[in-house]
Amino acid sequence: MGTPQDGLSEVVPQAGLHGVATGAIPVDSVDHKARSPVTEITSAQEGNPMTTSPERLLETSTSEAPRQDPATDLGVRRVTLEPWGVTVGPVSHLADERYRLSRLRFDHFEVRQVGATVGAEVHGVDLCTPLDDAVIAELTQCLHEFKVLFFRDQPLTPGQHVSFARRFGELEVHPFIPANPDHPELVRFEKEATVGGYENGWHSDVTWREVPSLGAVLHAVEVPPIGGDTLFADMGAAYDGLDDKLRTRIDGMTAIHDYSKVFGHAVKAADREAMRAQFPPVEHPVVRVHPATGRRILYVNRFFTDHIVGLDRDESDRLIDRLAAQAETVEYQCRFAWSEHSVAFWDNRAVQHYAASDYWPQRRVMERASIVGERPEG
Repeated sequence: MGTPQDGLSEVVPQAGLHGVATGAIPVDSVDHKARSPVTEITSAQEGNPMTTSPERLLETSTSEAPRQDPATDLGVRRVTLEPWGVTVGPVSHLADERYRLSRLRFDHFEVRQVGATVGAEVHGVDLCTPLDDAVIAELTQCLHEFKVLFFRDQPLTPGQHVSFARRFGELEVHPFIPANPDHPELVRFEKEATVGGYENGWHSDVTWREVPSLGAVLHAVEVPPIGGDTLFADMGAAYDGLDDKLRTRIDGMTAIHDYSKVFGHAVKAADREAMRAQFPPVEHPVVRVHPATGRRILYVNRFFTDHIVGLDRDESDRLIDRLAAQAETVEYQCRFAWSEHSVAFWDNRAVQHYAASDYWPQRRVMERASIVGERPEG
């Protein structure tokens, strides 16, 4: 890459995920250190962008040269537009993982990759029927790779929904959200003109539990004609996108999570003491390590994370906001448009999600089974 233009700072070459480029290879021999063809492109770490003004970004290199794309002189790097601090340009640290995922193949079903590093539609599996252990094992592997799996045309009965989810572990019962009357393991989100959707914020489910969910299986029972999509963000990619200094700072930090930030208003006064005793504030790592993949994952959210241990309130609030904002980077996301009897199965350890609340006053009914996980470790 050539010498930076006047007024533009040097950039830091960027490696792949976790600083190691990861090329794509078939699923039966995954090697996360294999390199893809894009690895040789020199680029800037997303957290260490160069800075410029919008006017300079749009300039061409010389007035005499033939007109070319204004981005030509910038190479492959992130650029911050001042004075707003908005960062634009290729999110290049996703390239190797995107390529690796595109090469994965499975024996019992086909997949279509949805986002750069998150999301896959699965075809060739009928969730309404009992599945062989080999299929469940391969779905588990696929979930670890893509973080969220989508299925179409799965007219599950509540019993079939519970049976499928239970193949991946013990199911939890939510203490605050109403359940299917016949299956307490199924949380029922029944939204209409008198009940709004307030799940439109980035979060991982039940991080206020000592042992949060491993994952969740969400079934669309009734969907509005337009709207009500769910978005998912890869929080491993979000962690990798931080600059080295911030990653070093937060590794080893812990944070307190508390249900009362969201559900406290719904607890009756007479029940508050008992509920607090059952679900006290819990301490989890700010960066957790995925137990199956070894990925480092940002594990704070604005819904349930109260504060970071060892910081004063103002500093803690600023840091939580900074880290939680990583989920808002569109390049880390995928978006699922629901149809009746669609199913989403996500790894609650690896992603955060956001349910768009753009369908009011239309009716939207979803049922979710959540699988008990393990205590997060850093």
